[in-house]
Amino acid sequence: MKQKINFLLLALLWFGFASAQAAERRIEFTEYTLDNGLHVILHQDNSTPNVVVNIMYHVGAKNEFRDRTGFAHFFEHLMFEGSRHIGRGEFAEIVEQAGGSLNAYTSFDVTNYFVLLPSNQLELGLWLESERLLHPVIDSIGIATQKDVVTEEMKQTRDNRPYGRMMTETINRAFTVHPYQSDVLGKDEHIRNATYEDITNFHDMFYVPENAVLVVSGDIDINETRHLVELYFGDIPKGEHEIFRPDAVEPVRTTELRDTVYDQIQLPAYIQAYSIPAQGTEDFYALQMLGSLLSQGQSSRLYRKMVVEDQSAMMIQAMPLGLEDPGLHMIIGIPNIGVDVKVLEESIDAELERVRTETITEEELQKLKNQVESRMVNSNTTIARRARNLANYHLLYGDASLINYEIDRYMAVTREDILAAAQKYLRPDNRVVLFYLPEAQ
Repeated sequence: MKQKINFLLLALLWFGFASAQAAERRIEFTEYTLDNGLHVILHQDNSTPNVVVNIMYHVGAKNEFRDRTGFAHFFEHLMFEGSRHIGRGEFAEIVEQAGGSLNAYTSFDVTNYFVLLPSNQLELGLWLESERLLHPVIDSIGIATQKDVVTEEMKQTRDNRPYGRMMTETINRAFTVHPYQSDVLGKDEHIRNATYEDITNFHDMFYVPENAVLVVSGDIDINETRHLVELYFGDIPKGEHEIFRPDAVEPVRTTELRDTVYDQIQLPAYIQAYSIPAQGTEDFYALQMLGSLLSQGQSSRLYRKMVVEDQSAMMIQAMPLGLEDPGLHMIIGIPNIGVDVKVLEESIDAELERVRTETITEEELQKLKNQVESRMVNSNTTIARRARNLANYHLLYGDASLINYEIDRYMAVTREDILAAAQKYLRPDNRVVLFYLPEAQ
């Protein structure tokens, strides 16, 4: 009893410390919307002489039509081709000559571009992104070049890579009507057969100011930056088309789907994919903490049981795939040499039965909350990460202030919430099971 009281006292002290630390780390920002619909977020941090210009478009793989997949990712590449005032291939060169760096990524829900520059080059960064939005060059040379680049990337990162198609094969079975069923890279033939009209129509619908959020983060003056943002982005016209938002609702799964895929791999893999709610929902936070309980770190339940004790697996991972629309909670394992995949399945199912029938301990809950605290602190350690997170919270959650307060949602999760989430979602009749086996078998 005394030990339990001491633990509770330590927990209360930790929560007080965590709250104080969170208050000290509060990220201040200013946000507003231009007349053309572009949402702007400014975050001032003068601790280093750098600045990030980040622009995120609310377009990802789910905004594509089923016979034209891969367009969002294709545009991530095409938008580096140049503009009316930037020569072909010069975008990266200009940034590097100014002492900066740049990158971009595409997901199921968004496409994001950012430029990191010395703070005295802020105006250059704003000009570059405004050029990319207002005056991109979309011509036959650039289209042909990037078609080759993108289809080659499909081969290297997915089609010809061991386990590269594992995610694709899983989501294709887990989603039956929702456009998440196509992976972000899309299909080779859809990109190869895309016409100039297909490509320009996609651009004109999604690459418009009202479908984007611009975040400027770092060594800036707020008033001066507001003036520069207005100068470079204020006169960009709104789009002329209604932006396509998919309204397909994935049917509730009531029967387990089991399938086998053969690929050019040496060791088999085993995948479970459970349908779960969208990111930002109460149940999602409980499921994310449940994923950490199962596989984050060497003391997690699945790792300790299957990798350390039984040595039935060489790798095991449980991860919720957080998406704007309902997504998946995936468990992926690779058995040790000589271990049958069925043994792996039995071990996973035994641990899942535990979380569906037994409430986790107070010590486990506290450990999960400590992990959340650490992860969220690390996610905001740089101005680039803060810029991306502010954009993501605004675009997908509708609330940029969650950069400061989302941790409260995790801290509110109880042991009972985790048990209820496991019972509600990690059910055999709510999953796709995929045996991913070597062709030799």
